[in-house]
Amino acid sequence: MKILLIILTIFLTSCKLNKIVNHHGIHNLEIKSKKLLIDNSNINDIDKILGPASSTSYFDNKVMVFLERKTSNSKLHKLGKKKLITNNVLLLEVDDRGMLVSKKFLNKDDLNRIDFSKKITNVDVGKQSFIYKTLSGVRSKINDPLGKKRGSLIGK
Repeated sequence: MKILLIILTIFLTSCKLNKIVNHHGIHNLEIKSKKLLIDNSNINDIDKILGPASSTSYFDNKVMVFLERKTSNSKLHKLGKKKLITNNVLLLEVDDRGMLVSKKFLNKDDLNRIDFSKKITNVDVGKQSFIYKTLSGVRSKINDPLGKKRGSLIGK
């Protein structure tokens, strides 16, 4: 009976009652994005409030992307699969003077409504280019300069 009580005590003390939340990106992105004002905030304000961007792109204007993602483990009956709590994206567009031109906040529901293209790109793997054939021949000569490895394997 004492052994059962010890095992039960060890098992119960190792269980956690608090839900574990894994966080990636910028905490409280929606609240922080409300502090940024169009035609009033500049790049220095953005860096001060949000920090460095998760991704940037340069076209006519500079577009910066900020991400926030929270996941947690689900209940026992779902075998510990990750459950998505929040998935937020903030798109900021800055002009060439560094002023905030546009701001777009997308939450999990907005991202689910985006339609992606169903087109598939076919890749012809069977055809090898001239450069690939040449480089593979050079690679085999570098790996076995005297040609003895292949001959010794065939002879055995």
